[in-house]
Amino acid sequence: MIAVRLLLDAATSCARVAGKCFLPCLACLAAASPLAAEQPTVHWQHASAMPPGAIGGQRLERGGPLHGYFQPVEIRVPGGAQVAVAADGTFQQAAKVVKVAMLVAPVYRLRVTQIQNHEGEEVYPTIEVIDRLYPPPGQAARFPIPVHITQQDLELALGGRFVTRVIYLEDPERALPVATDETEMNWFEAPAGQDPLAVADGLGRPVAILRIGSRVPETVEPDERFLFGCPPVRSLSVGTEAERQSQARTMVTYQNRDLGSDQHDRTAPK
Repeated sequence: MIAVRLLLDAATSCARVAGKCFLPCLACLAAASPLAAEQPTVHWQHASAMPPGAIGGQRLERGGPLHGYFQPVEIRVPGGAQVAVAADGTFQQAAKVVKVAMLVAPVYRLRVTQIQNHEGEEVYPTIEVIDRLYPPPGQAARFPIPVHITQQDLELALGGRFVTRVIYLEDPERALPVATDETEMNWFEAPAGQDPLAVADGLGRPVAILRIGSRVPETVEPDERFLFGCPPVRSLSVGTEAERQSQARTMVTYQNRDLGSDQHDRTAPK
């Protein structure tokens, strides 16, 4: 999988979220309409700056085997940092790699601590799963959505920037047939003026959105609102090193097989 990243100043990101970016979204659709016959079919006609939870919620409305499905997600942080997921009103045990299963649409709050060169500072990203994967039966835990938070992401957030990453499953007809290192995730910056969700959609099937900003809880114990109501989450074993290496070797094959369901998504009504 690959991620597309967008950087915004904190003030700019707040303005775009508050306005829901309807104008840029409509402008994009209007510009594309004269060439509709030449453009690939897309999954999304939304902007990544819509309020957290809105994009996943609209995906549920389109139907499909999504309601109640717990999608495995593997979260990885750099260096000696630790990450924890909020559940049951508090943050769970922190680790360098956390593997959990999340529902499609709810927003999950994370806490990143022990950040290199930033002793005592913390960052609170969010993850919104906006679609699911379709692995072989009984093997869902072997193929989680990878969510990698880099040192640069954390430093940008601590400096007041707002980082948005859209993780997408590559189109099997365009994906490069090369193995990937599970500790490294390929990503690139969204071109200036372009929405990362639209960019990702043109290259594959968006499955998750990671948002990283400088917002911190106003109280020592985060309230339910800050934690987005603490949606249910299921803990999964990270697995042994041999299992992880096996997963990395089979990921490319999986990426090229998975999208039997992708054809359904491409023709689903928007």
